[in-house]
Amino acid sequence: MAKAATAKRERKEKLEDILVVDCDVHVHESPGAIMPYCEMPWKKALETIKDVQEFYLDIPGFSPGTTVYEAKFPSGQEGTRMVHSASQMRQELDEIHVDIGVLFPDHFLKIPVISQVDYASALARAYNAWLLEEWCSPENGLLGCILACPQDPVDAAREIEKYSGERGMVGVFLPCAGLERLWGHRQYDPIFEAAQAADLPLLMHSVTVIHPVFPFNTQGFETEFGRHICSHTFSIMANLVHMITTGVPVRYPDLRIAVTEAGISWVPFLMHKMDKEYIERRREVPFLEDKPSTYLKQMYFATQPVEEPENLSDLVTMLNLYDGEDNTIFASDWPHHDFDHPSKVHQIPFTNEVRRKIFGQNALRLFNIDPGGNRLGVR
Repeated sequence: MAKAATAKRERKEKLEDILVVDCDVHVHESPGAIMPYCEMPWKKALETIKDVQEFYLDIPGFSPGTTVYEAKFPSGQEGTRMVHSASQMRQELDEIHVDIGVLFPDHFLKIPVISQVDYASALARAYNAWLLEEWCSPENGLLGCILACPQDPVDAAREIEKYSGERGMVGVFLPCAGLERLWGHRQYDPIFEAAQAADLPLLMHSVTVIHPVFPFNTQGFETEFGRHICSHTFSIMANLVHMITTGVPVRYPDLRIAVTEAGISWVPFLMHKMDKEYIERRREVPFLEDKPSTYLKQMYFATQPVEEPENLSDLVTMLNLYDGEDNTIFASDWPHHDFDHPSKVHQIPFTNEVRRKIFGQNALRLFNIDPGGNRLGVR
């Protein structure tokens, strides 16, 4: 209450005067773009599909679309919001007052649903090389996350080690769409070990797909409206529960974990629910050294898609319910059709101190970078 009252009394800082680190910005990788970085025979596979008509985040054999038999209609700008170059990205981020953008893919949000292990890992390797060479530059305020291919955790660990000393790579991207095994499974330990050793945070990012295991029976919805409400949040919740109930934060105590594109309203619920179950069933998780909410509060939660209650002060209350002042980070999801402009989060009646933390300071700590986007301890 005191902080809310302070927020009303003090003069709100302008958005352009605040350091803004956008923790979810999407580059557009296409078969033709990454083909020069891909080895044979997979390079030939990309050549075969490089001229295939592309739908929104949907290229057959590259970014599989949803297996849903329903009518398609024009979707306005939904299928055209793509960024194809670092210069274009920098110009567009400047226009929305973003100083530093942390980059994720468009199509490879769906990489877990590719059934060929060698193909998936080859795509991940090509993407990482392409991203670093053509996009990442602290001087340009564009920083990358290494794509960790879940189909081949050992190869993913090698990729993390390979890029661990690169100034332009500041995190490890864990895709969450269509995983056969959730991220708490021990098969992913090589990824966790490599990320912790490299001092790189893990960033989990989901996307709506129709797949037998993602997240739960979404094929039963008749509309994208219904699927999208559940998909991102349910997937992130399932993965976080699995990671905690298999002891990932205990085995890797120095590993920083963040989640993007799930909003924040579910976080207090999950903390309270897990703590309640812990009281009743702690014998099943004897390796946990504290209640589950303790581990969740050490993780980071991105704002997008930020909830928009009629009373924006409800979001201040929401943040306080999970002690989120120091572990909430700003994300826009630029340039996707459902992106959040920074001005929307700027409207929330936080104090100037909390606003600065959410827009930038918390992200600097998560990525271990300075306000110029430089990794601390890496030259």
